[in-house]
Amino acid sequence: MKLQDTKHKLLLSFIAFIFALALHSQKAQAQIIGTLQADIPFQFHVGTTELPAGRYSIQVLDDSDLTMMKISSADGSKSALFGVVAAEVNSNPDKSELTFNKYGDTYFLATLFEEGNPDGSEVVQSRNEKNMAKNASGSQEHVAALRQGQPGM
Repeated sequence: MKLQDTKHKLLLSFIAFIFALALHSQKAQAQIIGTLQADIPFQFHVGTTELPAGRYSIQVLDDSDLTMMKISSADGSKSALFGVVAAEVNSNPDKSELTFNKYGDTYFLATLFEEGNPDGSEVVQSRNEKNMAKNASGSQEHVAALRQGQPGM
């Protein structure tokens, strides 16, 4: 009887493991996996890099398990890598957009969401942003974005 109980527990554990893997893979696929383009009208920080205002493309790095993204200026002269984690909103966004945390006149890229998808990406805060958040009240700025190839960019 004890051997049968052990087999039953192992089977239940295996089923739970497969279910957890299935959920994890669906969540990871729901994050931003294409390329977003945006005209950012102000100087901003992403990770430890400061970037000037301009047109940018943002995409997930291949083979990064959706945890690393790259932002590049339209002319390719500026770029930065940054870490992200899964983010979620309560309802499907009406439009694709980037959200920036603003402290005084300093902006930090904070989140990225695509139109119609409540699952997006949240930028891992840099040490500099964490320090600024402790010492200053902040606000948020939203910038429209489009999927690469969409009309308008």
